[in-house]
Parts: sequence; structure tokens; C-alpha cells
Amino acid sequence: MDVSAEVRAQRPWLAHYPPGVPAEIAPPAGMTLPEMWRRSRADFGSRVALESFGTRLSYEQLGAAADLVTAWLQEAGIAKGDRIAIMAPNVMAYPAILLGILQAGGVVVNINPLYTSRELELQITDASPRFLFVLENFAATVAAVADHSKLERVILVAPGDLLGAKGVAINFVSRWVKKAVPKFALNNAIAFSSVLREAHGKKPRAVLVSADDLAVLQYTGGTTGSAKGAMLLHRNLVANVEQSVAWFGPKLANAGPTMMITALPLYHIYALTACFWFQMRVGGACLLIANPRDIPGFVKLLRKNVFHIFAGVNTLYNVLADHPDIGKVDFSHVIFFVAGGMATQQAVARKWRKLTGKAIIEGYGLSETSPVLCGNRPDIEEFTGTVGYPLPSTEISIRDSAGDAVPMGEAGEICARGPQVMAGYWDRPMATEAAMTVDGYFRTGDVAVMLPDGQIKIVDRLKDLIIVSGFNVYPNEVESVLVEHPKVREAAVIGRPSDATGEEVVAFVVPRENGLTEEDLRHFCRERLTGYKMPREFIFRAELPKTNVGKVLRRSLKESMSH
Repeated sequence: MDVSAEVRAQRPWLAHYPPGVPAEIAPPAGMTLPEMWRRSRADFGSRVALESFGTRLSYEQLGAAADLVTAWLQEAGIAKGDRIAIMAPNVMAYPAILLGILQAGGVVVNINPLYTSRELELQITDASPRFLFVLENFAATVAAVADHSKLERVILVAPGDLLGAKGVAINFVSRWVKKAVPKFALNNAIAFSSVLREAHGKKPRAVLVSADDLAVLQYTGGTTGSAKGAMLLHRNLVANVEQSVAWFGPKLANAGPTMMITALPLYHIYALTACFWFQMRVGGACLLIANPRDIPGFVKLLRKNVFHIFAGVNTLYNVLADHPDIGKVDFSHVIFFVAGGMATQQAVARKWRKLTGKAIIEGYGLSETSPVLCGNRPDIEEFTGTVGYPLPSTEISIRDSAGDAVPMGEAGEICARGPQVMAGYWDRPMATEAAMTVDGYFRTGDVAVMLPDGQIKIVDRLKDLIIVSGFNVYPNEVESVLVEHPKVREAAVIGRPSDATGEEVVAFVVPRENGLTEEDLRHFCRERLTGYKMPREFIFRAELPKTNVGKVLRRSLKESMSH
């Protein structure tokens, strides 16, 4: 689809798109996620769709399992629009459950399985799902809140479900050797294996799902406050998949079926769209990593497998690059590495480039935008330090606090408009209104500058901004300086109230080795930062609190200082 000269003038990034990438996407009218999946299943039936613990499922096998889930849900009385939660890591059953819910016309509510009972209760109270699928390892958390929730049924997923004979052994190890399943009592629970047995031989009924129907309630990470449910419609997610295919498709044109390392959790929007749905759309496969925190096991798995795409976040790339066996991994088949979810630090990108010979392609997005808004060109040779260009059919405007566009090169809030932007926040009309500009742009809360060619360079989160004597200090900048120190593994920076300057900078540091002193860091920062950006205190920690995808929780660090 071509665009006018006027539109191209308003979007300088279009002149810098890679060859073959259109200015606009044109997804089939009315396309939904179940329909997109149905087409992929028909086109790629015998291809590998998923791999987990050495077991592979084809598109047809995954589809057959999803159909059983759909049939069971319908027999259990689930109707179009009913919300159903999934609380599990990247096990083989997760995609089958996801697809089964969507085919039944249900709304998927993704829940972080590492939540405490308090956090879980808040989310299920807000979303009020009828059913909840949970990996049995985390069922005790559900049991703690089930009696005073509106949950009608709980379905217990075992780690070995859908893994065939291998799954029996995995279940045994999980339950008895590792003792990974705490005791729990749930009166309304049924095993996922029983769901499959009860639905055997039954066919799912067709449900008329519209592109404007709600598909997913994706709760924001809550790193700066209470989590809210972003209402992602079928057309939002389909559009973002098509935007990603338009952006990366030309680079993959002659690659054949690709295997993507899927270590980021599918309950997070980054992996759900950029890994699972993207791969299902193009006929690729996802190698599911159930526990990416087991870095030795993860590296061992990477050494055993051929893979073509790797999606990660800064903290994951950093810890992998530090592992002594990472040099034994064969990266020669990799077409690209992508990063998102948090700022990728130059020091980490440099290590990864030296290790693999390829640059990290950084992108940017949010739960509210399905998630991808921007991406670096897939053909870059070196890390750019930007999040690249707005994707096809995406408009980005950098604005001040009054909602007016700022001049090119000046910092302001990223405001975005496009088909991937959510319909609003679940049951929060005032929050929805506050998040939108009068002309229909979503206010991201992120500060950035737009470069002359249309690239977006993130500065920081508006809510994390530190104001020292009237000067703005962006934590990302100070953190990037700190991790350049050879003895620093990770760093996080927050603001603390100060009688003298309003706020002052405090740095939390995870040393790479013993012997690092506060004076070492003061000297290092003094050479690289102006006075008001200098941390007034350095606090050494063994680790930093993080979200499920590895984003540092600055809010938790602030709270720890107030206690």
C-alpha cells in the first residue's frame, strides 16, 4: 500500500526503511487470531511448531490438542467473551491452552506464575476469570486465594503434559525428586490430562469471533504502580504480528523454517507476540525454555540445538555472555538477535557482538501496544543505541507535558498511534482517558528524542526521572556509565529526597568480583558524569529485584530505602 508525499514528509522514518518493507500493512479484513492460526495449521501442518524438553509437536499436533481444550471448555459451559486465566511458564501445554481458549471465543488472562497470593488475588479480582489453568508447581498460590475468589474451576497442568512418554518421566522428577510441588488443597480442580481424556473424540463447535472482540487481558508490569489490564483486541494483535512480519519478513525470505529460542515467558506480551504468534504466522517453531533462570542448563540447551532467531532482554544477554561455556555455543546459524522489554546497554551489546559476530536488534513497545512500536533495521551491522524506526502503519509523536509536539531532537514523551494500540484499560475508563491524547495517541510515559532520520532514542521513564536542583537526571544514563566499569555486573539508579537539592541520585550496584569499592565507582563516575548526575551513595547488593522478563524494579528499590 503506497502513501502520499505528504504522509512521507510527516514520517521521516519511511525514507530509511529496509528494501521490501511497506509503509503500511494491509492485514486481511476481519482477521482474528483463531483464523490466523487456522490458516497456519492448514499451510504448515507437518512442520515443527514447538519443541520442549526434546519433544516436538507439529502444527497439526498442536492444533489437535488445542481443539480438545476448546471442546472441553465448551462442554464446561464457557461462552464467547468469558475470561479464562493461564498461570504457567513456557511448558508445552501453554500454547495449546492459549489456542483452545481463543477458539472457544474466550478472553485470555495472562498471569505471572511467580506472583504472590496477594498479587494473584488482585489480578483475578480485577479480571474475574471463570477458569484458571495453572502449572501444578504454583497451585499452592492459587489454593491460598481460591476460597474467596469467583473462580469456578482450576485446571492443574503438569510439566510433562503433551510431552508423551518423556512427559511421564518429567512429571515424576518434578513431583518427587525436586519436590517442586508444595502441598495444596483445591476442591474445584481437575488435571489437564483429564481435560484431554474427557474431550477425546469430541469436536469443538465453531464460534463467530470478530476482529473487534477482546482477545487478551494483558496486565501491565506494575513497575510504577498497580497493574492494569490492557484490553488487546484480536485486530490489535493480528496487526502487530503483520507489522512484525512486514519488518522482518524480507530478511527471512530465503531462510526456510526457523527455530526461535523462546526463553522469555509467553505470559508476557513480548514473547507472546514477537515469539509465539510471529513464528506461528511465518511457519517457524518455538524452542520453549521453561526455566531461563537456570543459566547453566540454558547454555547446555543452546549448545545442543540449531537455532535461527533469539529474543532476549538486556539482563539475559548480560548473564549469558558471562557464562564460561557460552563460547561453545554455535551461533553460526543465527539470522538475528532481538531485544526489548528494557533498555539494552551499550556494554552488553558490545560483549554480545564480540561473542557472536552479530549486532543486537533492539525494539520498543509496551503491553498497551501489543507490544511492538519500533525496531531497528534487521540488517544493521553494529548496535545503534536507538530503538530504531516506527514500524509500518505506526505513528510516533514526541510531545511535551501540554501535549504539543516538540522540535526534532528535543526530549519529550513518546506518543503512539496505530492499529496495535489497545482499546483501553479493563474497567478503568478514567485511566484510559488519561492515557490518550485528544487526537488519539497513546501516552507511553517514556521520554525519548526523535533523530532527524526518524529513529527513536529512549531517554527514560517519565516516572523514574530524578530532578536534582532543577536539573533532570535520567537513571538509564547513569546506569549505562556504571556498567561500563569492568567490576560491575549490574546497576540500578533511583532518586531519594534531599533537603539540599530536592532529590539526589542513589546507585545500587551488583559487583562482578570482590574488591570493588565505593571510591572506585566515585572516581569512575566523576570522569564521565557532570556533578549533579553523580550518585551520592553507592549501595552494594548481591542481586537486584526484577520483573518476570528481567526488568529491574526501581520501585522496589525505592521502597526498600523507605523501610
